[in-house]
Parts: sequence; C-alpha cells; structure tokens
Amino acid sequence: MDIDIETHHEEEMIAVGSINKLADSMPALGIVACVLGVVITMGALNEPPEVLGAHIGAALVGTFFGILMAYGFVAPFSTNVEHQVRDQHTLLNVAKTAIMSFALGWAPALALEAARRAVPSSSRPTFEELENAVRKK
Repeated sequence: MDIDIETHHEEEMIAVGSINKLADSMPALGIVACVLGVVITMGALNEPPEVLGAHIGAALVGTFFGILMAYGFVAPFSTNVEHQVRDQHTLLNVAKTAIMSFALGWAPALALEAARRAVPSSSRPTFEELENAVRKK
C-alpha cells in the first residue's frame, strides 16, 4: 500500500512541477515581449511621439502580461493543484491506516480511531463526532 500511495503521489506531482515551470517561465516571456517592443520602437524612432508612445506602451504591456500570468494565474493554479494532490495523499493514508489496523486484528472501532488520528488536526473529527457518524450508519 505504501508503494502504491507513494507512486500515485509522485505521478500526480509531475503535473504540479510542470505547471510550476510554466509559471516560472512567464516573466521571461514578458521580458521577451518587452525587448521585442523596444526593438520595434527603435525601428520607429523617426515617428511622432504618439506612435513611439504606442510602441513603448505595447512593450510594457508585454512585461505586465508575463508577470500577471505568472503570479496572478499560473502559480496560484499550481499551488491549488498541489494542495489537491496532498489532500488525495492524506485521504489514501487515512484509508490505509484503517485497512491495516483492521487487517492486524484490531476491533473495527479501534481501527476507525487509528484512521481518525491519521486525519490532519485541522479537519480531524472529534471522537464523539466519529462515534455519532458511525452509529447513524
């Protein structure tokens, strides 16, 4: 079970790493857009200030877009996916704890208690809450 859970976790984290690399590359894309905008602006130096202003503005928009995409969308998306993968990993560990405890011959109530303790403390139900939920079923 440990091998399966760890393999699943590693496979899911590949996507997170790829999205993180994409987020890391977005500011560089913005810099490339800015440099291209400056090159175009240099080619139009004999144009009136209104035209030059438009070219400079386009260069700055490229930089802004790269940074906005990196830190405003792609990196937060990557973090969200990472949290979802971690939650799946935790869920599988809780299930493993319950199954292994029961397989070792523990009484079902004790196996559930062991699984309850494997739940992160921020979302762990109390003993009474678990007991009431089991009695309802």
